[in-house]
Amino acid sequence: MITHPAFQVEPWSLRETHLDLEVLAQTESLFALSNGHIGLRANLDEGEPSGLPGTFLNSFYELRPLPYAEAGYGNPEAGQTVVNVTNGKIIRLLVDDEPFDVRYGKLLAHERELDLRAGVLHRRVEWRSPAGTAVRVRSTRLVSLVQRSAAAVLYEVEPLERPLRVVVQSELIANEPGVLDAADPRGAAALEPQLQSEGFFDRGAGVVLVHSTRGSRLRMAAGMDHVIEGPAGTETAADSRPDLGRVIVAADLATGERLRIVKFLAYGWSSQRSLPAVRDQVVAALTEARHTGWEGLLAGQRAYLDEFWDRADVELDGDTELQQAVRFALFHTLQASARAEQRAIPAKGLTGPGYDGHTFWDTERFVLPVLTYTAPDAACDALRWRHTTLELARERARELGLEGAAFPWRTIRGQECSGYWPAGTAAFHIGADIADAVARYIAATGDEAFESEVGLELLVETARLWRSLGHRDSRGGFRIDGVTGPDEYSAIADNNVYTNLLAQRNLRAAADAVARQPGSAAELGADLEEATAWREAARDIVIPWDETLGVHPQSEGFTSHQTWDFARTAEQYPLFLNFPYFDLYRKQVVKQADLVLALHWRGDAFNDEEKAKNFAYYEALTVRDSSLSACTQAVIAAEVGHLELAYDYFGEAALLDLNDLEHNTRDGLHIASLAGAWIVAVAGFGGMRDHNGKLSFAPRLPARLERLAFRLLFRGRRLKVEVTNTETVYTLDGNPLEIGHYGKTISLSPHEPVTQPVPPIVERPTPNQPHGRAPSRRASDADQIST
Repeated sequence: MITHPAFQVEPWSLRETHLDLEVLAQTESLFALSNGHIGLRANLDEGEPSGLPGTFLNSFYELRPLPYAEAGYGNPEAGQTVVNVTNGKIIRLLVDDEPFDVRYGKLLAHERELDLRAGVLHRRVEWRSPAGTAVRVRSTRLVSLVQRSAAAVLYEVEPLERPLRVVVQSELIANEPGVLDAADPRGAAALEPQLQSEGFFDRGAGVVLVHSTRGSRLRMAAGMDHVIEGPAGTETAADSRPDLGRVIVAADLATGERLRIVKFLAYGWSSQRSLPAVRDQVVAALTEARHTGWEGLLAGQRAYLDEFWDRADVELDGDTELQQAVRFALFHTLQASARAEQRAIPAKGLTGPGYDGHTFWDTERFVLPVLTYTAPDAACDALRWRHTTLELARERARELGLEGAAFPWRTIRGQECSGYWPAGTAAFHIGADIADAVARYIAATGDEAFESEVGLELLVETARLWRSLGHRDSRGGFRIDGVTGPDEYSAIADNNVYTNLLAQRNLRAAADAVARQPGSAAELGADLEEATAWREAARDIVIPWDETLGVHPQSEGFTSHQTWDFARTAEQYPLFLNFPYFDLYRKQVVKQADLVLALHWRGDAFNDEEKAKNFAYYEALTVRDSSLSACTQAVIAAEVGHLELAYDYFGEAALLDLNDLEHNTRDGLHIASLAGAWIVAVAGFGGMRDHNGKLSFAPRLPARLERLAFRLLFRGRRLKVEVTNTETVYTLDGNPLEIGHYGKTISLSPHEPVTQPVPPIVERPTPNQPHGRAPSRRASDADQIST
């Protein structure tokens, strides 16, 4: 999309300078607004045309059956699909009896801007109706990061050439039809109308509608209120029905006059509270939003984001397109989580219905590392949500004949919703990913209350799962057999290296937590004897090694499999849409980084030579049919010295949605890949690692970048790191801190910058990629100027 002629490259905004209906659905995702509780796709104010309508409440879902050709023990029976809830975005306009519709008349000007610092979506339209009347419409849309239940729209209409009559219809609409791509499994399931009316009322310029779902029995309310400023004679009326609420404003505008409407929106839902309670929650939220006023909401939004950017901004000199993309990525990562408050972070955030609105392992693996160092409260809330699902995970483990907790591969509420065992339940590594996120959060924040209330129990129950899932072989090794790692083109494998190394860390972290908190551990039935068994299992865990090739097999036997015929399938990506999994599972072909993912997050388990050889081997097999791969390949490419290749992967990860590289941005943004843009900048070119709770850096820049600067939070301190091709400057705000720089311990004092040299890289042969799957060559600003 960013290469589309309608888009401009700017450091702090995403701007579309004219409307192209061919990419309307994609732009509805890119310009979406959210706060982690409410999500509004960027559908046009007037509602039509639209690519994919969407208004979402985090974790508000409907149940649907999961069909199977044959019944099987342990198969989930019900799926969960996010609901497109009551749409409050719609503001229709009638100009001298002509409905404003961009498909008719003449569009004189159309611009939209997502302002990343103000946290709003601006729209400016100039339109001439089929009858020749010209009008200007301006709107600004906001989903509040301060008032969790509130959103608002400023809508202004004025004549361009002569007086005109206008009628504005501001609406709430339930059960909007959607348009889904049934052929793509990454989309969402199509459901019948999901909301049944439970109540509606209007008063003054306000309307509230209450609905519930039939299967999941969740109740929601949506409300709107208005502040209207117009010339003398402006009239207002309201009405409400089961699925429609409407406030109508009529005005006669002379040249130079303007009709100004502020529309306040509020949403709430509950699985337990009564209709009056949910309704009144929305009324109260509307009252507070109106009390704050439009200017107050804007000021609060700007203040919230000023604080966020002060602690989280990433600066890139030498590539303005990537600079924009990284800030866009950080903004949407924050939006997906900021006010989720103990609810899941879906894979698409609240920007679209893709993946049915489910959360997966990528929340803990990719999103939470970013939030831990930039918005730790949001990371804490996400882990607290996992903790609320712990009993469901225990039940699932018992159903599978295991101890501890087996967390779902994909879910909204906490129940397993994957109907495909090999790429779902068998991916037990999600438990270790959760434990890793817990341990990282505790180490980075020192949050003792969290460890006692949440972290300890998550660590204990996931460790118990590994202890029961694994077993001792005849040589005393601790094996974990029949599991699926991150690579979804391999399944039901023995001793997947990523899984085993993350399980090892999980077992050790749980044992350490029990030792730190023996009293709380005793309440969970955990003691030092059980912790010792975990340490022994971690010590003896099996890590496969291919002596002949000098690399780690992704799992036992993987390097003996037949290699996929990449030349024959160069035009058939993604492979899962063109080939049976039977064929994929028995070949050496990697959908997404798996062993290479272990090189990053368990880099302490490999030496430099092993990292370089492993990366080169798996680079030739990885086809990146997943949005989760490029960022990890970039991180390890940078670490082993392939800086220009890392830079190319950086562009792919950061621009995945802006360039619609997967051709499914219409269904919502890829939040984990967006988080991956930060990971590449900070862990790739910044060289940050946090093994065993200690921060270390090994910065290195590609020739096409001139400077990188990033900020992060660590144990109540703020650290800024500035990198050039020759040196790194560390600046600390807070108590003294020791960090590592290329293996050397550096002591930092507050407000006293410390400069360290960046050593030259070790030159290595450039690795090959599968035929047709090399990343696009990235052009820096200097390259573009020279051409």
